[in-house]
Amino acid sequence: MKKTEEVVLHRPRNKGTNAVTHRLKQLSTYATPGRPVGRPRASGEPKKDVVLDCGWGRLIFAQTFSDDEILLRELRKEAPSSRDIAFYVGDPHVLLSRAPQEIFLDPSHTFRLNLTTYRANPRRTRAITIRRLATDADAEGVNRVYAACGMVQIRSDFFSSERDNRSLTYFVAQDDVSGEIVGTVTGIDHQRLFDDPDRGASLWCLAVHPHARQPGIGERLVCKLAEHFQARGLSYVDLSVMHDNALAIKLYEKLNFRRMQLFAVKRKNAINEKFFVMPHQSYQALNPYARLIVDEAARRGIHVDITDAQGGFFRLSHGGRSVHCRESLSELTSAVAMSISDDKVIARRVVSSAGLAVPDQIEVGEDRKRLEAFLQRHSKVVVKPARGEQGRGIAVGVTTMNGVDEAIATARQVCDRVLLEACFEGQDLRLVIIDYELVAAAIRRPPFVVGDGRSDVASLIETQSRRREAATGGESRIPIDAETRRCLAEQGLSLETVLGEGMEITVRKAANLHTGGSIHDVTDTVHPVLIDAACRAARAIDIPVVGIDLMVRDPSKPDYVFIEANERPGLANHEPQPTAVRFVDLLFPGTRTNA
Repeated sequence: MKKTEEVVLHRPRNKGTNAVTHRLKQLSTYATPGRPVGRPRASGEPKKDVVLDCGWGRLIFAQTFSDDEILLRELRKEAPSSRDIAFYVGDPHVLLSRAPQEIFLDPSHTFRLNLTTYRANPRRTRAITIRRLATDADAEGVNRVYAACGMVQIRSDFFSSERDNRSLTYFVAQDDVSGEIVGTVTGIDHQRLFDDPDRGASLWCLAVHPHARQPGIGERLVCKLAEHFQARGLSYVDLSVMHDNALAIKLYEKLNFRRMQLFAVKRKNAINEKFFVMPHQSYQALNPYARLIVDEAARRGIHVDITDAQGGFFRLSHGGRSVHCRESLSELTSAVAMSISDDKVIARRVVSSAGLAVPDQIEVGEDRKRLEAFLQRHSKVVVKPARGEQGRGIAVGVTTMNGVDEAIATARQVCDRVLLEACFEGQDLRLVIIDYELVAAAIRRPPFVVGDGRSDVASLIETQSRRREAATGGESRIPIDAETRRCLAEQGLSLETVLGEGMEITVRKAANLHTGGSIHDVTDTVHPVLIDAACRAARAIDIPVVGIDLMVRDPSKPDYVFIEANERPGLANHEPQPTAVRFVDLLFPGTRTNA
């Protein structure tokens, strides 16, 4: 269970698994030696050997087991693609000695909040409603949050089948503007589950969508659950969090959780492998885009040799075949295809010849009148370097010649050749094409901040940047540069402006993730015309793995213009879509899991 402030504070992780495949057992079921599972217990007899199926796996309450062998037998029942957790293990060293090849001590800390002294926090997060899970749509929203955070999703009928169970409590955080579920937390009432004499409770699966607009959502979910259990007369709330998850631990300590010497034990399975197997010495230096592919390859038994961790280079080998990669760029992409994608002028010509719609474009030269005429004809333009990546040097929606001059100077710091392009009003759509088929589609939105009535824009940007860095493993941050200042000035603002509480502003117009943008999956709703255009562009360039960027009115409608092709798309940005799975399928088709 993991991880970051405002993203995932702790969670059961599972890369590449979309659902738990086994049925949920009745939460109040228990087993004791010599008695069939589910048999009613005698009046006054305490519940023993308590196991709770949570959908992503089972919680095994070790304090209710009197025999280690029975506890081990329960752990061995773990279903495929699940993560079971034996919590409150009193003597973990003894339990481990009985099955050292099967189980391991979870490297997490347990924290406890004393509800007898807890004082409710009156602070509320603006434009966010915290409430009980109530509908199937809420359940789908929870699974979307889990998926965005890389967590094991719960099967579709889980919530509806257990909605009336009084031992389980689900709270969700709903964005008042979009109506989307952006956070969730699960609570378990131990007293109702197994007549806990200590009247305890525990907190699980606290997660906040990486692209949630407001700060403080995770904190409010924790407080809401604490208030709920306090109202029930319970004594404490426990949680488990990875020992190195500094941001989560900082939050819990802020809320007066205290460290407890309580332990958890888990099975040695593929999901947990990174916690009990020594990783490659360079693994931690890989960025999230390379790590996602390396994890998928290792899961299939493909040998991984990290050749340059800082650069994201690795070699995959299996069955006599070897492929060198840099993140999603592999030897299967030819130098010709890469050079076409790298030059925006050439890429535009190639896809235009294939019948794609492209925006009007000119290259900046010595003829200033030509630039003035282009700006007058289109009113708004995009200024960008002819070569470059990650949004560097791009200015969107420039409306004056002074602005054009400044943007050209900035773009020339990236590439000597600079382009002016007609500005197509709409949304930035990225389509990931692998083996000439769509794998993922997402709208990319430009970075924004929300005022609190106290902080200036510069401080708000810094705070939002820290959240984006935490959500992306350090890959996304909002730069404070000439483009940011220009965007603010167009709105009559500056870095020193103090925004009113709840006031939301865009701080850059380009939606690139590396400059603080956010991504929102639309794979299931993208229009067939847009899919066809992206696939035709990939075939025209003859590139097997590519990110095709279109500007669209709406992803569910056919209107678009082609913007550019990215020969090294960030596959990790599109989870839970199976981008890494399809990438490794392309490289090593014999290892396909469905083969």
